[in-house]
Amino acid sequence: MILEARACHVPDTTELTDRHEPGPARQRRSPEQQPPEWKTRYAVRSGVEGTVNEFAHGHGMRRCRYRGQPKAHVQHVLTAIAVNIERLSGRPETADTSPQRPPTAFQTFLDQRGIPRSKSRRTLGT
Repeated sequence: MILEARACHVPDTTELTDRHEPGPARQRRSPEQQPPEWKTRYAVRSGVEGTVNEFAHGHGMRRCRYRGQPKAHVQHVLTAIAVNIERLSGRPETADTSPQRPPTAFQTFLDQRGIPRSKSRRTLGT
């Protein structure tokens, strides 16, 4: 197929604007993008788009390895689990994994009278 020169329209460079330079469409949208509600919604959308981009480009989810919806679903679930494990492994370790529980009334009673507490049967082997 051969295209004629007049069929190929190349826009004049004066019509193109830099995306950082405010154009008429950007100026019309600007006031509606200022409220905090819009910014909150956009922050959520931005996070979701980042996750979708990670799946598509980082883990090859644009194409499925298997045929059939059930097998494709299994692939997606296993990939999501792998991504979650990968993200959790990158988190910094915390010194104390769970906060200390306050003592029960019985434990406080024992402490006030100087009576030693017996060890929990779950911690006897450690």
